[in-house]
Amino acid sequence: MRVSWMSRVLSWIAAALVGGVYGIAGTISHSVMWGPIPIGMIVAAIACAAILVAVRTLTHDRGAAVAAGLGMIGMLVLISGEGPGGSIVVPASFAGQIWTYLVAGIVLLVIAWPSFRRLPVRTEAAVAEEPESRES
Repeated sequence: MRVSWMSRVLSWIAAALVGGVYGIAGTISHSVMWGPIPIGMIVAAIACAAILVAVRTLTHDRGAAVAAGLGMIGMLVLISGEGPGGSIVVPASFAGQIWTYLVAGIVLLVIAWPSFRRLPVRTEAAVAEEPESRES
């Protein structure tokens, strides 16, 4: 079944918006600590990875995952700077740098993951037809 270019573009726009929402939520909550444990960063990273995997799996389109990842990274960059009132959401601290590279790494990992749908399937009939190797 062929997908029209219009529905593909709409899915990319929707994926970018969803990625942007998760990028904002993760960027705001990444600095939450529970004692020495960075619980905000852990939960935000899991959520961002889960939405990227879901977009890639449900759409069967690497382009939608790229759009979601660009939305996520775009919102991270947009709100990381100094706001109009002088507030800074992501300070130039160790945790802020880890969060920035962690999101980029998650996006790259999900986009670069191979598509298992296109791998050849090995059936039992093909295995039975293979000649046995004989050692001399």
